[in-house]
Amino acid sequence: MHDNCGDCPVNARVDSLAKEFDRYRDGSGKTHKEMFERLSALEQARASMETILESMDAKLDKLVGWREEQDDKPNKLLDKLKESSIWLVLAAVLGAAVGRLGL
Repeated sequence: MHDNCGDCPVNARVDSLAKEFDRYRDGSGKTHKEMFERLSALEQARASMETILESMDAKLDKLVGWREEQDDKPNKLLDKLKESSIWLVLAAVLGAAVGRLGL
């Protein structure tokens, strides 16, 4: 080889490879930037989705509580009717007893 090899085919190939490497490096930098932007968008979407799911969970808990309360209401009404009818029968028996005694 010559000491001053400005026109050597090896230099042309090295220069070509250096340019190609720079293109790949620039392209990979852009690709990485796009990937990180997508990851950031996904993280933001996930945070938003978690907020929505927490809100839905709270609403479902409230709805379940309301439903359980509604399920208990007929039982409360039935218990009140039973209690009232017992008092009514007791009052009728006492009234009949007092009536027979003449008071």
